[in-house]
Amino acid sequence: MAALRILRSRAFLVGPQMMTRSFLKTDNARTPYAITELHTTEQNHTTGGQSTGMMASTHWNVEHAVTLALTAAIPTAFITQHPLVDYVLAGCMTLHGHWGMEAIFADYIPGKTLPKVAHSCLLGVSALTFAGLCYFNYNDVGITKAIMMLWS
Repeated sequence: MAALRILRSRAFLVGPQMMTRSFLKTDNARTPYAITELHTTEQNHTTGGQSTGMMASTHWNVEHAVTLALTAAIPTAFITQHPLVDYVLAGCMTLHGHWGMEAIFADYIPGKTLPKVAHSCLLGVSALTFAGLCYFNYNDVGITKAIMMLWS
């Protein structure tokens, strides 16, 4: 019972009602200062945690253009079944997956060294994925035909 009273009193002390009341009693309320910057983590002006030489807004536009191209390439690949569309599909799928994983790594891998190692591994996996898809398109039936064979 005593622990519950302590928790209640502590929650009341740091609650918004008490903080507002104590703030209003000080001189800070009479001379408010505008917050110009508030940083909770390190500043990172690059895309995906790595320096690509591209502004974040440009990177965002390119990501959305690739996503739009992927959205158009999937039905086109099944309608036309042309090898060129399979290569476009391979490139768009690889870029889309690479940028998605890069964003996940940037958000969830802490530290300074580990993100660099993860990004290097991601570059290797993405290059191997693209090379494998191109090899499959050139030496086998292609991405679209393989998916159609799986569905039939």
